[in-house]
Amino acid sequence: MIPPHPLVRALPLFLLAGLCLSSLDATAKYLVRDNSLFLVLWARYAGQMLIVTPFAWRRAGPGFWRTRRPGLQLLRSTFLLCATACFFGGLRYLPLAEGSAITFLAPVLVVVLSGPLLGERPTLPRWIAAIAGFVGVLILVRPGSAVFHPAALLLVLAALFNALFFITTRKLVEDGAHTTLFYSALVGTVALSLALPSQLNAGTPTLNHATAFVLLGLFAGLGHWFVIGAFQRVPAAMLSPFAYLQTIWATSYGYLLFGQLPDHWSALGMTVIVASGLLLALQERRSVRYPTQTAAL
Repeated sequence: MIPPHPLVRALPLFLLAGLCLSSLDATAKYLVRDNSLFLVLWARYAGQMLIVTPFAWRRAGPGFWRTRRPGLQLLRSTFLLCATACFFGGLRYLPLAEGSAITFLAPVLVVVLSGPLLGERPTLPRWIAAIAGFVGVLILVRPGSAVFHPAALLLVLAALFNALFFITTRKLVEDGAHTTLFYSALVGTVALSLALPSQLNAGTPTLNHATAFVLLGLFAGLGHWFVIGAFQRVPAAMLSPFAYLQTIWATSYGYLLFGQLPDHWSALGMTVIVASGLLLALQERRSVRYPTQTAAL
C-alpha cells in the first residue's frame, strides 16, 4: 500500500493556521477601533506565548529556550513585534482585505533585500515578481481608493519588517524550530508586559471586547501552533503557495464584519500582488528538493 503524501496531513494544518491568523487580523481590527493599540498587541503576544511555550517544552525538552545565536533571535522577535504594531495600527484606518494584501509584499521585499543581506543573486523570474508586486501596491494606493491614506505607509512598513523577519529566520538554521518558535513572541511578551501597568487606566472593557481580547491571544497561539505542525511534515516551500488563500478569508471577514469590499481596481491590485507572491512561491518550490528549516513562524 502506497503511503499518503505528507502534504495530505500538512495542508489541513496549514489551512487552519491561515484561518486562525486571518481571524486574528479581523479581531485586531475590531479591537483597535475602540481600544489602545498597546493592549491589543499585548493580548496577541501573551496569548501566543501561553500556548507555544508548553508546546515547545513538550516537544524539545526543558532546554528548548537555549539558542546558539541569542542576539539574532531577539532581533528577529523585535522585527515581528514592529511588523505587528505597524499592521494593527494601519488596520485601524484601512480595510482588512486591502491591508492584508499589502503585507503580502514581504516575500517580494525579501527578493530585493536578499542581495545586500544574504549575498544572494535573485533570478530574473524573482525580479519580475518583485516589480509586479510593487505595481500591485501602486494600483491599491492610487488616489481616490480606500487605501489612499497615510496609514498605508504603516502597512508597507509592516511588510518590510516581515521581510526582515523572514531573512533573519533563514540565518537561524542552527537552532531548532521549537526554539525559534518560542523566541518569536518573547520580545513582544516581555516588553509589553513590563509596560502593561502604565496602560491599565482606560477602564474596564465591555464583555464583547473582553471576549475579543481572549480570542485574539487564542488565534495567535493556535495559528503559530498549526504553522509549526505543518512545517514539521513538509518543506515550507511546498506550503507557501497556499498562504495566499488568506486573502479570501480577509475579504470575507472584511465584508461580514465591517461591510467592506474591494472595488474593481483594488481587486486588480490585490490580484497582482498575490500573483507576484505565487510566482515567487512556485519558484522556491521548484528549487527545494528536501525538507528545510521553517521559513516563518
